[in-house]
Parts: sequence; C-alpha cells; structure tokens
Amino acid sequence: MNKTSLYDEHVKLGAKMVDFAGWEMPIQYQNLREEVLATRESGGVFDVSHMGEVLITGEEVLEFMDYLLPCKIKTVDNFKAVYTPLLRDNGTIIDDLIIYRLSGNQVFICINASNIEKDVKWIKSKANQFDVEVEDVSSMYSLIALQGPDSYKNLTSIAATKELKDIPYYSIQKFEDHQHTPTLIARTGYTGEDGFEIFGSHLFIQSLWSELMNLGVKPCGLGARDVLRLEVGYPLYGNELTDEVTPLESGLKWTLDLNKEDFIGKNALNESQPKSMLIKLILDKGIPRAGYDVYNQNGVKLGQVTSGSMSVMLGKGVAIARVDKDNYNKDDELYIEIRNKKYQATKTTKAFYSGGHK
Repeated sequence: MNKTSLYDEHVKLGAKMVDFAGWEMPIQYQNLREEVLATRESGGVFDVSHMGEVLITGEEVLEFMDYLLPCKIKTVDNFKAVYTPLLRDNGTIIDDLIIYRLSGNQVFICINASNIEKDVKWIKSKANQFDVEVEDVSSMYSLIALQGPDSYKNLTSIAATKELKDIPYYSIQKFEDHQHTPTLIARTGYTGEDGFEIFGSHLFIQSLWSELMNLGVKPCGLGARDVLRLEVGYPLYGNELTDEVTPLESGLKWTLDLNKEDFIGKNALNESQPKSMLIKLILDKGIPRAGYDVYNQNGVKLGQVTSGSMSVMLGKGVAIARVDKDNYNKDDELYIEIRNKKYQATKTTKAFYSGGHK
C-alpha cells in the first residue's frame, strides 16, 4: 500500500491504520466521538494526502474548463474555488472535484484518491483540441485539512502561515514555493465547519503537522471525517455519487449551468429523465449502514442507504438513501431494515446538523 508523508506520525500517535483506496490511512486515533466533537467545537486536523492534484496551464485553460465542466469557470474570480462534478458524454458522474482558479491560464484541481488515474486519463483525452497542458502533480503534494472554529487562529499563530489573510469561504491564498512546490491554502473542507485545506510539499506539511500538534490541535481519522460530512449532508464519491448516476439524480442540479453554450454531458442531461433520487433520513433507534434497504409503509422496497452512521451531534442514526423515483412518494412512511427488523425513519430536506463554515 501507499503511505503518506505523515505515516510515521500517525503510527507514533497510535492511530488505527486501514487500507483506503490503496493507501494506508488513519481511520481513527483514540476515540472517534472525541475527534468529531473537537472538530465541531475547536479544531481537528486530517491527513488527506491520498487525494490527487492536477495542474492545468495554457492560453486556453478557461475555454477548456468551460467545455470540460458543467459550471462556468470563466466568470469565477482568480483565487476562488468551485465544487463541480466531472461528467461523461452521457451525463453520468466520473468524479466530484474542487477547481481552484489561480489565474486566467492556470487552474489547480483536487480529485478523489480512488479516481486519480481515471480522472487524469479522461481530462487528458479531452484536452487535445485546446492549447493546454495537463499535469498530474499528486506526487509533489501532501495535503492536510485543518477544520473547526479555531482553524484561522491556529494557522496565523504559526510562523510559516502567519501571513494568511482572513479569506472568504471557497477562496485560496498562494504562498512561496517550498521544495519547488507552491503552498496553497484554501478555505475549503468537507466537514461543514470553518477551516482550511493546505496543499504543500511533503516536508512543509510534515513541519506544519508538527506545529499543529504542539498547539494541541486534535489529530482526526477518516472515520470522523465521514461522520462529519454525513452530518452536514455532503455526498461522497463511491456512495452517493457513482459511475451510474447523473447530477440530476444526486442532488447536484445546483452545480449545473444548463444555459452554457456547451459542455460535456449537456445534451444527455437535457434529455435525461432521472430514475432515482437521494433523500435524508433520521432514526430515533438503530444505526443505519450503507447497503441497508429502505421500504415504505406497504412493504415496497424503495431503495438502499448509501451512507449511514450514528450522528455524534444528534445522538441519532442518520442516513442518505437512494430511492426509485417511480415508487417513492413524498408522503410515504419510510423504514430502514436493520438486521431483519424495520425501523421507522423521518425524512428531512435540510442538513442533519448545521456546521459553522464561513
């Protein structure tokens, strides 16, 4: 398995390590609940160096991005970020990405660990007709996510990052090169809390991690990160987002600019009739897990849970489920089957928990 530059630090801290997308990653340290609470109440830091990074440069970068993606990058300001799906010609989802516009001829992309090879191959295959260069720079970068209400205070108390401005949500600030690798600090994250994702050279991130440990920031594993993102209703590739579904079936219609002249998948989406949809469910009893079946009051199977867990903040089971549009009725009573017993679930259209991001 691959190991991040922080692997030895995780082992020293007693983290439980697991295989995640071919990487040996910390799933948790001492206590998942404490990691979630620390992130919500003060600060937690996550090693997410397994994620991939792509740099696209050239005179036609903006034109290429507007063709490749269903959102408008041309109208985005420099040093701003955009969340977007990456689509096939038939409108199905290859991955979900965050695009960082660094200038009119340079964008930086963060992609999911399990999709690096697939994404890079797809992007390069579509770049041939544009004056751009696509470079997989994943091996150059380590990445940590510092999340929680104290994140800005913590970063600006460290010498290497003290010049960080109080940038808005979904903005990015570029720092000098370390080991010939520019440091990029983005006010983004996948917990719903205020925080930053810091892209930097391996040595720089190792040093920054050490400084954060000295400040008492709690190291957190991927288990806590999954609970945190589920509590605020964020989708996860491989769970809510897959190769078989479109953004229209995944609660991502808001990411699409169907008025754009053209983009990959536009025609298919305009002709698409969604077959399924995602719903959010809360249980007073029982812990839902991915793969559990969802039924209505008549015993008709409507679909399956895509993500489920016990919410630390609510003290209840929470789940996102994919249901069949033809069989689902918004007035249905809903049940999740857990170990051959059906537990009644309450539907909500809001996030299970409201985070504190800017």
